[in-house]
Amino acid sequence: MTAFTFPGQGSQKPGMGAAWQDHPSWEIVDEASEASGRDVARLLLEADADELTQTRNSQLATFVTSMIVLDAIERVGVEPAIHAGHSLGEYSALTAAGVLSLADGVRLVTERGNAMQAAAEERPGTMAAVLGLEPELVEQACAATDGDAWVANDNAPGQVVIAGDPVALAAAGDMAKELGAKRVMPIKVGGAFHTPFMAPARDRLRKAIADVELRDPNRPVVANVDAAVHTDGPEWARLLGAQLTSPVRWRPSLATLADSGASVFLELGPGTVLTGMAKRTLTGTTNIAVGSPGEIEQLLETLAGLEGDRRALTLNTTEGEFLQAVERLVVSPATGPFTPEAGLEAGMALERGQLVGTVGDTEVRSAFAGELQGMVALAGERVMTSQPVAWLRVSA
Repeated sequence: MTAFTFPGQGSQKPGMGAAWQDHPSWEIVDEASEASGRDVARLLLEADADELTQTRNSQLATFVTSMIVLDAIERVGVEPAIHAGHSLGEYSALTAAGVLSLADGVRLVTERGNAMQAAAEERPGTMAAVLGLEPELVEQACAATDGDAWVANDNAPGQVVIAGDPVALAAAGDMAKELGAKRVMPIKVGGAFHTPFMAPARDRLRKAIADVELRDPNRPVVANVDAAVHTDGPEWARLLGAQLTSPVRWRPSLATLADSGASVFLELGPGTVLTGMAKRTLTGTTNIAVGSPGEIEQLLETLAGLEGDRRALTLNTTEGEFLQAVERLVVSPATGPFTPEAGLEAGMALERGQLVGTVGDTEVRSAFAGELQGMVALAGERVMTSQPVAWLRVSA
């Protein structure tokens, strides 16, 4: 089955929205701008690296980009069985799972970014990555320092992030090296996130969380603070409040996703950080990052070739029923007027690679073999890149 994962702050980059401007999913940007009261399009298209590094900007820009990618993925019919997000990405996961509406997700992320930036300005701190040392020994290094230093992220085997006061953090890094760490790398961030330094932001965010509706998720979500599966919407008020001052338990969260049956991990949003962590943590899984329209086409081709876990591409299932069939969408590889291939009718068998039609001068071929259920696009209709044009059913 498929897990959708969502990146956190630090994955942003200048111009990361440019590839999506002409895609139907760009409409998410207008909704996000209205909900946040900010010009999100400018953030995604024009902001430079320094501006995007600011916490209030990086969090909103990363969240909205993940929502654009999610919307585009949903348009081609790929759905998950479970969700998780790293730090900020947890808000993306909750929005994807229906716990938060898009507007409420935008508002909470906006408040979270503002609150965390204010807390960091009130109590300056920093973060560093400790490579090649087990989390228990990293905790030991932090505890042995005469100052404020904590483990902030347990990301992957041999990759732990520490955070706190800069002087204490330098001492903890030296101690980690004495205990066997291969490297200690400073991280350019605006504060000591996921530590007690964020207590003012936590208190401020809790007030904002109290003003939104937290619905039960349509798919389970794994929480950062305990690496456990949660299916109760209101419970997330407590979990999100605790998240700001608690370590992100990402490595255990990946194990929980795998133990729940996930074998395909899709990272939706800018960057490939989570994909790299999954590769380092898990074995026997397929790990794919999707951050641009072109990568959706690559995703569909990869998924079409998978022969193991048939649940990974399920569009509709009945609870408790073993899948006897799955549905697939054939999507447009280009933008332009659609012309269906002559002679295609519902009920016909399609071979993988068979011509379904053309978009302008570009051929549209099915990435799957199965029984044609019908055409989604009409002859002469202008379609966009990655827009569905036909759907078929594949017998298991």
